[in-house]
Amino acid sequence: MLAEEFERIAAAAGREGVRLEFIHGRLGVKAVPDGDHDEILRWLSKRCMQARPDLWLYPERGLRIEEYRKGYAKPAGALAPEGSFAGQGEWADPGKVLMVAEVTSYDSDTDLRDRRDKPLAYAQAGIPVYLLVDRDSCEVLVHSEPDSGTYAHLVRRPFGRTIELPDPVGFALETEPLKAWVR
Repeated sequence: MLAEEFERIAAAAGREGVRLEFIHGRLGVKAVPDGDHDEILRWLSKRCMQARPDLWLYPERGLRIEEYRKGYAKPAGALAPEGSFAGQGEWADPGKVLMVAEVTSYDSDTDLRDRRDKPLAYAQAGIPVYLLVDRDSCEVLVHSEPDSGTYAHLVRRPFGRTIELPDPVGFALETEPLKAWVR
């Protein structure tokens, strides 16, 4: 599939409430977020604003994430300086993004999509930090130091523990509240 074909399909599907991504040459369908997913994103947005008022956590920001415009993803949140996406269309350049955040869905594709494909794609795009709130394992994963198309560093903490978001994000998250938003 060509990138242009994906853009046309995604635009049409977006009108129907379906969320599509195109990662590593594969078309994927994301589950529509549930209320707990939304609460996790609200909590994370608030923490980001408190710790880094110079940055904004843009929800569902479409990003071109693979070389030669062949990959498109809409992370739950993209942390970047205010104004980073002004003048860009639905699928923006990730060059100013400091961190992407994802929250696992309760669907069969989440393992491949959130735990394997996205860390590789985000690292290839040079995004410094990938934060995954994994509701299946009740832990937070922080991938950092993109190097040769993969993240060189991974830290895992169970919900309830503090986890550091390394530079260029540079603050800690106390994850106790996440326990309230899992099945």
